Amino acid sequence: MTTPEDVKTPAKDPRELPDVSGLVVGVLGGTGDQGRGLAYRLARSGQKVVIGSRNAERAQTAAAELGLGVEGADNAECARRSDIVIVAVPWDGHAKTLESLREELAGKLVVDCVNPLGFDKQGAYALKPDEGSAAQQAAALLPDSRVTAAFHHLSAVLLQDPEIAEIDTDVMVLGEVRADTDIVQALAARIPGMRGVFAGRLRNAHQVESLVANLISVNRRYKAHAGLRLTDV
Repeated sequence: MTTPEDVKTPAKDPRELPDVSGLVVGVLGGTGDQGRGLAYRLARSGQKVVIGSRNAERAQTAAAELGLGVEGADNAECARRSDIVIVAVPWDGHAKTLESLREELAGKLVVDCVNPLGFDKQGAYALKPDEGSAAQQAAALLPDSRVTAAFHHLSAVLLQDPEIAEIDTDVMVLGEVRADTDIVQALAARIPGMRGVFAGRLRNAHQVESLVANLISVNRRYKAHAGLRLTDV
């Protein structure tokens, strides 16, 4: 007699990702270099994008400069209008920004790409927030949101360069729910040359965020815009 335990459900292929082309992506900090670059690349790939700023007029001006159907709004309106919200604000404003948007971000898929870094005469170095990482701080501040972490290791220079057709890099994606990380991986894959790769739960985000300090050192020494590629995946 066959029992339910005898019937094995095939494991889902980790390379099978959902269609995210119809989702609206908001970028908090979309007037900064990293946020602006991500907004540009996603809009260029056909994604509907809204960039947010503390100042709605500043966001609208930046959106008009980007073109491609990008819209601008203040941070709260950006969060309300978006299905996925990328957090690309400066580290020193991270907590305050998220605290102020807790209601607007409730139920949203939030993608934190903030890197807590310090700088001194020896260069960049990683900071470790009390919560463990920027992503874990976001999760603590946004209990009603679905928080993931991704897009940490991208060069803002390459993202914003219209002459570059493809961004040759992998995006490490972290989160607690597979369906959410699948969506973020699929979003990364919308950008030509880019691939999203699952890299663990949020408790592992600190290592991913801090690696940016090493990439800054690489880029300064070799005058490059280095990213990451994961082998044998």
